[in-house]
Amino acid sequence: MATLVLTVIGTAVGGRIGGAVGAIAGQAIDAELFKGRPREGPRLTDLSIQTSSYGSAIPRVFGVMRVAGSVIWSTDLIETRTRTGGGKGQPGTNNYSYAASFAVLLSARPISRIGRIWADGNLLRGADGDFKVATGFRLHRGGEDQPVDPLIAAAEGALAPAHRGHAYAVFENLQLADYGNRIPSMTFEVFADEAPVAIGAIAEAIGGGLVADGGLSRTLPGFSAYGDSARRVLEALAQIGGGWFAPTGGGLVLRGDAVPERALADQGVGARTPGRRRAYRLAAIETVPQVVTVAHYDPGRDYQIGLQRARRPGAGYRERRLDLAAAIDAGGAKAMAEAALSRDEAGRETRQLALGWDALDLSPGAVVSIAQESGRWRVTGWSLEAMVLTLDLVRLSDTGATTLVASSGRVLASPDTVAGETILHAFELPSLDDGLLAAPRLLVAAAGTAPGWRRAVLLYSIDGGARWTTAGATALPATIGAVAVPPRRCGSALRDLAGFVDVDLAHAAMMLADADDAALDSGGNLALVGDELLQFGKADPLGGRRWRLSRLLRGRRGTENAAGGQLVGDRFVLIERETLVAIDLPLAVLGGVACVIASGVGDADGGVRINAAVTGASVLPPAPVRLRIDQAEGRLAWTRRSRAGWSWTDGRDAPLGEESERYRVAFADGTSIETIDAELPLAGLPSGPVSVRQRGTNGLSMPARLD
Repeated sequence: MATLVLTVIGTAVGGRIGGAVGAIAGQAIDAELFKGRPREGPRLTDLSIQTSSYGSAIPRVFGVMRVAGSVIWSTDLIETRTRTGGGKGQPGTNNYSYAASFAVLLSARPISRIGRIWADGNLLRGADGDFKVATGFRLHRGGEDQPVDPLIAAAEGALAPAHRGHAYAVFENLQLADYGNRIPSMTFEVFADEAPVAIGAIAEAIGGGLVADGGLSRTLPGFSAYGDSARRVLEALAQIGGGWFAPTGGGLVLRGDAVPERALADQGVGARTPGRRRAYRLAAIETVPQVVTVAHYDPGRDYQIGLQRARRPGAGYRERRLDLAAAIDAGGAKAMAEAALSRDEAGRETRQLALGWDALDLSPGAVVSIAQESGRWRVTGWSLEAMVLTLDLVRLSDTGATTLVASSGRVLASPDTVAGETILHAFELPSLDDGLLAAPRLLVAAAGTAPGWRRAVLLYSIDGGARWTTAGATALPATIGAVAVPPRRCGSALRDLAGFVDVDLAHAAMMLADADDAALDSGGNLALVGDELLQFGKADPLGGRRWRLSRLLRGRRGTENAAGGQLVGDRFVLIERETLVAIDLPLAVLGGVACVIASGVGDADGGVRINAAVTGASVLPPAPVRLRIDQAEGRLAWTRRSRAGWSWTDGRDAPLGEESERYRVAFADGTSIETIDAELPLAGLPSGPVSVRQRGTNGLSMPARLD
C-alpha cells in the first residue's frame, strides 16, 4: 500500500511550533494563502515609520495599537504672511507661517476611534481628544458606506476615492511651525476593537476563510497584521499563543494546548520495518536556546519597543529573539518568553509510536497522551506503510499560562497637558525702555486656563470689526491672573512696605518669584495690576493659585493715578518682553478702540475677543507733576516729565523727548493759555481749579490738576 506522508507547512520560527498539514489540504491552501516563496514579515520598526510610497503595506489593526500609517494625499505647503510693526518712521517685519492638509491611511480594516496622536514623538492630540497645535481633523473609520472626504473631493474632484473598508485620518491646515515647516512623522493610537482580541479570532480574520479558530483563547491587547505575507503574520500569531496549525477539511485550524484526545500505547507492530527511526530521541540541551528574548510594543511605554528575556541554566550559548508586532504589557511579554523557552526544552523529546488501524483518525496537530507515562504529546506526522501506522510525536510543555511581574523600565513619556481656553489681555503702556515711538503700540499678552496652552492666532481691527488684520501668533504664555485683594491707595514717591495685593493666577502651574533691590532697580517683577504698573519684591504663595505680593513700588512709568483704584477681578499681567506681542497702530486710532481676537486650540469657534482703549500712553508725554502755587514768587509752577527718561541716568534733568517744550494751561472758566514756560505769574490768572498738559509731538498728555 502506498505511503501517504503529510507535509508540514507554516512551521513557526524556532522549529517545533509548526503545524502539520496534509499534502492534499496543503496544496489548496498554498495556492491561496501561502503563495510563492516565504517573504519577510514586518519588523517592529515598520509600524513606527510613516511612509508615503505607492504600494506600501497597510496594517490590519486589532485591539489597540500605535501605528504610523501612510500619507495617501496632501496639499502643497500653505503659506500665510503677516506684517508687524511699520508705524510712522519705523520699518515693518514680514512674518511667514506654514500649514498643510493631508490624509493618513491607518488600517486596512474598520476601526472604532483614535486616541492619542504623536508628531515627531511629541503629543499632538491628548488622551481626551484635545489637540496641542491648531488643526482641523476628521476620522473616517473604514465603513463600507463611508463618503468621500469633502476636502479631498474639493481638491481632486470626481476621481476622489472614499477608501471604503480602510480607516484614515484627514488633517486640515495643520500648523507646521513646531515641526520645521514640514509635515511631521506621525503615529496614531488606533482603537480597532475596544476589548482585547483572541488570537484565534485574529488568525481566522487574517486567513480569509482558510484558517479556523480552534479555540486558542489567549487574548492580545493589540495586534498589527502587517506585511506582504499572510504566512508570516499567521506564524507570528502561533508564536505569541504557543499554538500550531492543524489540517481540517480544506483548510487549517489554529490549535493550542489542550486536553489529550486519547491515551495511546505502542503496540510494537512494525518494529522490524526497514528504515524505521528510533522510537525515542532526546536532543542535547545545547540545541535549546539559553536565552529567549521577546521584543514587543509595550503600552506602558507609550507603545515604544520593550524587551523581556527568559534564561535557563546549564550549557549552551544560543539565543532566540521573537519580534512580535503586538501590544503586550511587560508581564505578558515576560510570560511569553518563559513559555517559549519551556516549549523549546520540552520539544527536545520526540518519539514514534506504532499503532493499529483504530488510530487512523488521528491527524497531525492532535494532542495525545502515552499510556502509563506523564505529559502530553503533539502529533507532528504519520505514515502508513506495510499496514503499519506510525505516529511522530513531540512532547508539549506542561507549564501553563502564568502571570509574571515585570517592569517596563523607565519611561520618558510625552506630557499630556490640556491647553484650556485662551485668556487674553491687550493694553497700551508707556515705553518699557527709553525709546520713542512714533505711533501707538498695543501690547498683547495671553495664556491658557491649563498648563498645556501654547499659543493662539491673533487678529485685530481698528474699525469696529469691519476689517481684520492678521498679527501672527501670541508670544510665550504670559503669567496672568486676576486681583483677589486689591492694593491700598498709595503714592509713588516711596516704597509701599505696608501694603500688598493678592492675585489668583490662571492655573496652579504658574509661578512668581521674589526680586531683590538690584533686580527691582533693573525693572524686574514689573506687573500691570488693573491700569497701574507696579513692582513687587516679595511673592508668597498662599495655596492653590493665590499669591500675595508685597514690598511694592507703586505707580511706575506715570501710572500713579491708577494706584489704589483696582477692583476684585481686575487683570494681573507680569510684564516680560518674551511674553508680549506688539501691534503698531496708526496715529488716527488715538482716542479710539482696537478689537483683538485670539484663537487657540482649546477655544470655541471665533476665539476670544476683547476691546482695548488706545489712550496714547505709548506715544504721549506723561502728565506734569508738582503742580503748585508758589506764593512767595507769585507764580503757578510745575515740573515736566519725559517719556524717554524713566531711568534718569544722569541724575539731573530728563531728556525732553518731544519736538519742543510746550504746555496748555486750562482754567475752570473755560479760558486756556499756550505757553513754553513751566511757570506762569499769578497776576492776571483766573481763580479756581487749573489743569496743565504738556503738548507732545503726537498730542497732549494727561492733565495735572490743582484744585
